[in-house]
Amino acid sequence: MPILVGPGWSLWEADAIACRLSRDVRSDFWRSGNDEPDMIRWISWGKERFAFACDMVHFERGTKQRYGLGPIDQALVEEGLRQFHKAAVVLEPELAAREWLVGNSISYADFRMATFLPFNDVAGLPLDDYPSIRRWYGRLEAIDAWRDPFHGLEAPPLPPVKIEA
Repeated sequence: MPILVGPGWSLWEADAIACRLSRDVRSDFWRSGNDEPDMIRWISWGKERFAFACDMVHFERGTKQRYGLGPIDQALVEEGLRQFHKAAVVLEPELAAREWLVGNSISYADFRMATFLPFNDVAGLPLDDYPSIRRWYGRLEAIDAWRDPFHGLEAPPLPPVKIEA
């Protein structure tokens, strides 16, 4: 669990920490002012709809297989894909009209929405069915630190995913 500690206080929850750090360094990574409600909307909606659906599929096809937590529950994969399509239909036209979710530059909302997409090689979400989402995610993938967040760190590799026969 991420925890940020200061003199006499501590803050937990990644979204709250991102907000605090962005404000501390006076960055617009976490939007404020008139853009803040839009920022919060995308973070909230993304967590409950888009990222939730992506996680359902990734957990079955990725996490469970990587850590030997049981067979893939195809009914949960199908429900996750149904939820993914339902969310993608909302997100697609929004991203067709702009490059980023909030304002004219990348923000925390973009990274938060895309939380599970780096693992799509295993999850197999149909991103190509949604060209605007695919283009938006391509812009995120072009960022070195997003594509390889552990570059230069000593971290053990993830266990391989054992594909069900």
